[in-house]
Amino acid sequence: MSYKIIIDSCGELLDEWKKDEHFESVALTLNVGGESIIDDETFDQADFLKKVAASPECPKSACPSPERYMKAFDCGADHIYAVTLSAELSGSYNSAVLGRNLLEEEKPGRKIHIFNSKSASIGQTLIGMKIQECEEAGYSFEKVIETVDEYIAGQHTFFVLDNLETLRKNGRLSKVKALVASALKIKPVMGSTDEGNICQLDQARGINKALVKMAGQIAEKTQNSEKKVLAISHCNCHERAILLKNALQEKMPLKNIVVLDTAGVSSMYANDGGVIVAV
Repeated sequence: MSYKIIIDSCGELLDEWKKDEHFESVALTLNVGGESIIDDETFDQADFLKKVAASPECPKSACPSPERYMKAFDCGADHIYAVTLSAELSGSYNSAVLGRNLLEEEKPGRKIHIFNSKSASIGQTLIGMKIQECEEAGYSFEKVIETVDEYIAGQHTFFVLDNLETLRKNGRLSKVKALVASALKIKPVMGSTDEGNICQLDQARGINKALVKMAGQIAEKTQNSEKKVLAISHCNCHERAILLKNALQEKMPLKNIVVLDTAGVSSMYANDGGVIVAV
């Protein structure tokens, strides 16, 4: 059976996926300072971060259109899957569902399933890896969906922000709180809820202490870690991501650790210096 895995561009693609016909990235559009930027292979992270820093307004994203998803689904694969950014954070999931419905009206009988990742960034990457693992093992379409749904239910996403400007600009953090946090070098440790929303788990004074607290949260919430792949994505801070990787390897046994640079949408969320972990 042939298969296709479509991941919206908030999810990072492994290098080997970029040349693999089984995978396709569907781009969101970023808007910063009145300029629209397509989150595809042309995305320039350094230039984007400069524009975000210079803009008084919060950057925003627009999800792919149903027609774009419809085009991605209209392929020759027997089994087609989409993995979208959390439906609590974006309209990407609903757009993918509409795209599937449009295609089914024209070409009924396709096996297409949309996974709401209830995560973002590297969490979507891990879900793509799980789908691939199931397909390569010869699972039926229905068994893949059942297995991946169970995986999503047990997945956790964490992140630490070094730069709080995006939170301030989008109203999640008041100007006074942002000023106090900046003056005291307080860094929030964030996580995902079961529904796929964002919550604050802890905070610490200084990025290194915040990363230590995040590592503790990860170890505490990860059961049977020796059987799991953990993934780290970072926004312009590779050395910090490697230090975290080494700390996690010392703290808990893991099947594997993947480290990737953030793509456009996750660069917008994490901002310069941010680190995201999913397991």
